[in-house]
Amino acid sequence: MGSLTFSINVTLDGCIDHQAGIADDETHAFFTRLMDQSGAMLWGRVTYEMMESYWPSVARGDTDAPPAVRDWAVKLEAKPKHVVSSTRNVFPWTNSHHVAGDLRAGVQRLKDATPGGVLLGSAKLAAELDRLGLIDEYRFLVHPRIAGDGPTLYESGLASTRRLELISASPLSNGVVAAHYRRAS
Repeated sequence: MGSLTFSINVTLDGCIDHQAGIADDETHAFFTRLMDQSGAMLWGRVTYEMMESYWPSVARGDTDAPPAVRDWAVKLEAKPKHVVSSTRNVFPWTNSHHVAGDLRAGVQRLKDATPGGVLLGSAKLAAELDRLGLIDEYRFLVHPRIAGDGPTLYESGLASTRRLELISASPLSNGVVAAHYRRAS
């Protein structure tokens, strides 16, 4: 059985707006390595649609991008992408699959079928999967910025505090800290 790892960019004040962080070659390389270590991606519909609107054109070479960004796009194109949605059931982007029905059962089946692990990149979906006890690890890129507004991590709340065990914390040259946690037992 594979694990489910939630990974996202977050500012010091908890903002998860993808435009609030530092998007450079180093952060893209970090997420590319993380994706390489995972067997599949898991997103909610909103994140899928945001990704679908940009990354396929970068992978095809229709959009100019630095090498690290293009590398991410090409690998993302090939990676299995699973989408949780109750409002959409057709996902035409290459290697995209719908997770339908009972959320707990569907995500557990995905974990069971993906020995390399599943990388989760949607904050609202992560909050729901955390409520269900399905997230095993957390990989946050903590950006040295205070956004002051915007969507925040777990803004919808959790029923109880999650205790995490620090696996590693590594600073990047741009001031971002890559933090890796495992759910404590």
